[in-house]
Amino acid sequence: MNITIEVPEDVARQLESIWGDLPQRAVEVLAIEAYRSGVITEAEVQRMLHLSSRWEVDAFLKRAKAYLDYTEADLEQDILAIRQVLPQ
Repeated sequence: MNITIEVPEDVARQLESIWGDLPQRAVEVLAIEAYRSGVITEAEVQRMLHLSSRWEVDAFLKRAKAYLDYTEADLEQDILAIRQVLPQ
């Protein structure tokens, strides 16, 4: 899908002087905010930004301070799963 955003020329030049590729930056900001709000997953961020691996997605989201919503309950569940597969 193509989306057109109209920005005054002087503002666009100012933003491009700092951010470089303004259309790419707009897509990145959209992906970050959608991920933060729980609308899209990491896999969807990867598809939106054409990233080649999950590691690139993780690095991108970390730079954006868009951290995984990982609760204490999630940690406990992961610990239980690890204990089930590890030899006693």
